[in-house]
Amino acid sequence: MRARDFADAHYAEAVTVADMARQAGLSRGHFSERFRAAFGESPHQYLLSRRLERAANLLRTTDWSVARICTAVGLSSIGSFTTSFRRMYAATPTEYRRTFPPASAHARVPLCMVKAYTRPKVRTFREDPSEPVA
Repeated sequence: MRARDFADAHYAEAVTVADMARQAGLSRGHFSERFRAAFGESPHQYLLSRRLERAANLLRTTDWSVARICTAVGLSSIGSFTTSFRRMYAATPTEYRRTFPPASAHARVPLCMVKAYTRPKVRTFREDPSEPVA
């Protein structure tokens, strides 16, 4: 359980199966066997699944590039990311993104910020123009 929690908390970092095994206090081989028996998938598959789930969320809710999302979830190869994403979601990241409303539809901006940025910059309301000095 500690290893799975560690993977969930650090998925965006360069986490390896050895790191997860260290968290569980087991050898890498023994850890992999126990993990598969407990969760039905290898530690590597589990970590990749978490990363791809997070990537899918970012594709739905941000306008970040696919490359930025790839690195944000802890992956380094866009090609491998696209291939793995297609296997899991039956679509490339770009195709997947197109099936959802644009990220701007999800943007929530606090009202105080809207008011601050839409307030007129030059306040000349009911002011007389200054008279030229002769």
